[in-house]
Amino acid sequence: MSAARSGLFRAGDRVLIVSCQDDPRAAGRTGRIVDEVPPGPLTGGRWTVHGAGVLIGPVLCHTSELRPA
Repeated sequence: MSAARSGLFRAGDRVLIVSCQDDPRAAGRTGRIVDEVPPGPLTGGRWTVHGAGVLIGPVLCHTSELRPA
C-alpha cells in the first residue's frame, strides 16, 4: 500500500516537504522519515524528517505537509 493511499509513511521513506510549520525553510526540500512507528503524542502527531538541508536539522511535519518523493 502506498503512502499516498494509506496516509502513513515508513522509516527511510523519501518525502517531499510541501510545507512545514516546525521550520518553514524546509518547504520544497526532500528528506527521509526517521520514525519507526506512526507519530504519537510525543511529537504532536508529526513525523520526524531528516536530511532536508545542511543547515536544517530534523524537522517535525504533519502528514498533510508531506508527499512521497
